[in-house]
Amino acid sequence: MKETILIIEDEKDIVKMLEYNLKKEGFKTLSSRDGEDALELATRQHPDLVILDLMLPGMDGLEVCKNLKGDTKTASLPVIMLTAKSQESDKIVGLELGADDYMTKPFSPRELIARIKAVLRRVKEKDRLPEALKTGDLIIDLSKITVSVKDRPVELTAKEFELLKTLMKAKGRVLSRDYLLDTIWGFDNAIEIQTRTVDVHIRTLRKKLKSESKRIITVKNYGYRFEYED
Repeated sequence: MKETILIIEDEKDIVKMLEYNLKKEGFKTLSSRDGEDALELATRQHPDLVILDLMLPGMDGLEVCKNLKGDTKTASLPVIMLTAKSQESDKIVGLELGADDYMTKPFSPRELIARIKAVLRRVKEKDRLPEALKTGDLIIDLSKITVSVKDRPVELTAKEFELLKTLMKAKGRVLSRDYLLDTIWGFDNAIEIQTRTVDVHIRTLRKKLKSESKRIITVKNYGYRFEYED
């Protein structure tokens, strides 16, 4: 079955270019030039991935991303943002809201398609995971995408959940920031702004896990590891 990509972009030429290249690679496409219409389309058509321009008329891309990730029907829908070079702060906000990757305009269609395939591979890998990971008072339910500490639910963003899951799955191995950036965000180079994103997510994750935060161990000048209960 062909995978469907929803393009949310108000520039006709970019939409046509994306549709041409995606169809050539065997994808189906849907498109919308309006944020509110795009949200309805995503709920109704169930695409496999969204390409989201941040500069949209009316409801902007960040608001669209927030709505997608805040709705249980579309929360797991992967999102790749398209941004202008001047929107560096918006990239960080978008990643914090749960976007899976971003590309800066102008971009290479071949690189975008490579990133789309990488994100979709990660989504498929999720489906082959065990149902739950547990240690101490911490339980992460991988089928329901929920986390609890002492039987109390812990609200995590999509990226925080992926970060915790990746650390737990490593079973005590140290994971570098480069690895985490590539695995969770799809970045293969740890520029300063991206590295800071990992550290910010770790800091927020620790606050939310409270008594179980001690399990996330910082390995100086390298990365992080997760410590299971003996």
